[in-house]
Amino acid sequence: MIKIKTKKTFINMKMISAIFISLFISIAPLSAQELAPEHLEIARKYVDLTDQANIYEVSLLRAGVNTMKTLISKNPEIKDQLNEAIGKTIAEYAPKKDDLFNQFARIYALRFTIDELQEIVAFYESDVGKKLAKENAAVNKELAAVLRIFESNLNNEFFAKVRSKLKEKGIDL
Repeated sequence: MIKIKTKKTFINMKMISAIFISLFISIAPLSAQELAPEHLEIARKYVDLTDQANIYEVSLLRAGVNTMKTLISKNPEIKDQLNEAIGKTIAEYAPKKDDLFNQFARIYALRFTIDELQEIVAFYESDVGKKLAKENAAVNKELAAVLRIFESNLNNEFFAKVRSKLKEKGIDL
């Protein structure tokens, strides 16, 4: 039997348990729902059509680069061995792309009917749909940059306005 030393530890354990239980309850209905193979198949087709940025491959390369940066800084003498080990590890993960994409497909299949997914796929098979899929990664990067600038400006302006309102009330910060 585990002894709980303090009331604070007990409360923290209860909170952690509550979080895990709520996560399980929120995920359980999604994972329990059975989907027809043709439903998953059309959802997977959508995932494949829209993966113009090669997200799986990019993720593998990032993991390799991050591993290299972490290990090479303290062990520069093993550069060649590290490079070889990273290459072999990437090769081991490469065939597992389907696992991730099948999970993506399941998420889409849970949210869209077969008919809706067929319409979506038809769009992405069209010329404009192919163009959208091809341009989405670049557009999203540009949108993210615009959003970062907006948020930075907003934070500065917001802060200044709050300070101004406080100054009107005699509080000088």
